[in-house]
Amino acid sequence: MINKKAYRLPAEWEPQSGVMLTWPHANTDWAPMLSEVRKTYDEMSYEIRRREALLLVGAPSNDTWARDHGFISLTPNPSHVGEGNNYSQTGENLLLDFCFNGWGEKFPADLDNAINRRLYDEGSVKGEYVDHLDFVLEGGSIESDGKGTIFTTSCCLLAPHRNQPLTREQIEERLKEYLYADRVLWIDHGHLTGDDTDGHIDTLVRIAPDDTLLYIGCDDPKDEQYEELRLMEEQLRTFRTTDGKSYRLKRLPLPRPIYDNGERLPATYANFLVINGAVLCPTYAQPDLDAEALRIIGEAFPDREIVGIDCRSLIKQHGSLHCCTMQFPEHIL
Repeated sequence: MINKKAYRLPAEWEPQSGVMLTWPHANTDWAPMLSEVRKTYDEMSYEIRRREALLLVGAPSNDTWARDHGFISLTPNPSHVGEGNNYSQTGENLLLDFCFNGWGEKFPADLDNAINRRLYDEGSVKGEYVDHLDFVLEGGSIESDGKGTIFTTSCCLLAPHRNQPLTREQIEERLKEYLYADRVLWIDHGHLTGDDTDGHIDTLVRIAPDDTLLYIGCDDPKDEQYEELRLMEEQLRTFRTTDGKSYRLKRLPLPRPIYDNGERLPATYANFLVINGAVLCPTYAQPDLDAEALRIIGEAFPDREIVGIDCRSLIKQHGSLHCCTMQFPEHIL
């Protein structure tokens, strides 16, 4: 029997050993703009390396979205290690390797899906490897408060070509079992035009300290995303913490529409990365909205430096800063 308290999925703002980036190369969709995107990766690398270790992956890859093909790492609760735990008896971190299948078989992902095992076999990461390759789960599709609550979106986890024929209830039980969680809060609304992920939560809603939820909102009723984001906001107001209190809600602005070859791109300020001592935040050359988003994120993380990084290159491939990165807790790098 699994002891749910033996491990936990830490919150992103807890101490980290480092961050992984999978480097853009000419055999990815970045090929037409490789110099431009590598400049953005250089900026991310510099800010990360100033504060913690940086793991650069140069293995063969289909693409570079480390958030979705990287390990999801659990940390032990020292007082519970060995108590009814069906994995490690040593107190090591668990390195959970889930299946990444190109967001529901939309894109090739065989090389990306092999990266974790290669990193582990080469000794680039420390911990106990756990094979969950029979279950599709992307790091961008879940958020953790570090206290046993997992946030996710039904539009992503129930999307075609991921884990059918499992039902919502069965998927929830898997999440609680694999992530040692007490409960799952499902967000049933919210979607960004141009998003390939079927609604990853890290584009919509992020958890911050003190039971704070940062989420994107839309003030323009004529915007095609307005109604879904309004319904999402209404649902967030119904959520309660484990002690029955409402969450502290902080509304992020929505960037003005950004287009590439006539296609609207899924730009969002929710796709920030929390690292040791700082929060790296996407910006989109919209000075007023960029400043407002950074100010609000700074209110949620008052003890950290707020660093803006121009992500106009990343959004051209329908992702942003958080999507490119995967943080590791202490003792993994």
